[in-house]
Amino acid sequence: MVGSAIHRKLVKEGFDNFLLRTSSELDLRDQSAVRNFFETERPEYIFLAAAKVGGIMANNIYRAEFLHDNLLIQNNVIDSAYRSNAKKLMFLGSSCIYPKLAPQPLHEDSLLTGLLEPTNEPYAIAKIAGIKMCEAYRAQYGCNFISVMPTNLYGPNDNYDLNNSHVLPAMIRKFHEAKEENKPFVELWGTGSPLREFLHADDLADACYFLMQNYDEPAFLNVGVGADVSIKTLAEMIQRVTGYSGEIHWNTDKPDGTPRKLMDVSKLHALGWKHRVELEDGIAVTYQDFLQKIETYAV
Repeated sequence: MVGSAIHRKLVKEGFDNFLLRTSSELDLRDQSAVRNFFETERPEYIFLAAAKVGGIMANNIYRAEFLHDNLLIQNNVIDSAYRSNAKKLMFLGSSCIYPKLAPQPLHEDSLLTGLLEPTNEPYAIAKIAGIKMCEAYRAQYGCNFISVMPTNLYGPNDNYDLNNSHVLPAMIRKFHEAKEENKPFVELWGTGSPLREFLHADDLADACYFLMQNYDEPAFLNVGVGADVSIKTLAEMIQRVTGYSGEIHWNTDKPDGTPRKLMDVSKLHALGWKHRVELEDGIAVTYQDFLQKIETYAV
C-alpha cells in the first residue's frame, strides 16, 4: 500500500528512473540477496516502506515473525544503503513505537519513556531498532538517513484479509460481506471507545516526497493528520459508505488495544506540510479499491 502510493506520487512528479522489485523477486530478509542488489543497482534514494504488518490479532499471534522478519528487512536495507553510498534513505516506522500510556498527543520526545502496548510489542521493538539504526549510521558514518513515523494508514492496495489486516480495511470487508449476505449484525472487537488517527496512503506519500527534499535532521518526525476518531465513529462511517443497514455488536471480551494514539504533528506542520484527504472521503475511495479486488478475498 505505502510503496505503491510513493511510486504513484513520484511518477506524478515526473520521476521515471525506478528500481522496483516485488517481494518474490527480492526477499529483503536475505542479506546476501539485498547486498547483491545494492552493489549491482546502486540506488541513490531509498524509501524503506517494506515491513511485515498486521492488526492486533496478527501482531499477537505471530510475535516471533514480526520481530524477526522486520529486523532482518530493515537491517539489510539500511546497512546495504550505507555500503553502496546511497545519497539518502527514509525509514518508515509506526505510531506503535510509543509507550502505551504516553501523554497525548504523542510527541517525538515520548519515545522510550514507558512500557509498550503488549499486543504489538514485537513490531514496535523492531521499528524502534530501525530508528536507532538510522541515527547510529548517521552518527558513525555520516549517512543522510532519516526516519518518519506515520499514524494508522489506509488506502488503495490495502490488505483486506480478516486474519492479518488492520482495523479500517477489516471493517470495510466485514460490513460489505454483511450487506451482501443480509446479516442482521456485524460483530466488532472491543468496546469501540479507543481513539485512533487515520492517514490516507496518498497523503503519506506526499509527506514522504516533501520530507525527502526538505528534511535532513537526525530526529525522526511524526506524520499524521493531528485529529482522531473513536473506533465506534469509524465503524459508523464505514457502515454509511458501504451501505450496510444492520446493527453493530461490540464483543467486549476481545481487547481494545492502546486506549488512544494521536500524533503530535506540530513539527511537520511547522515545516509546511499538512494532510489533504478527509477520512470519510478517503474511506469511500478505499471501498472502491476493495470492490475491485473483491474476488481475491472471496470466502
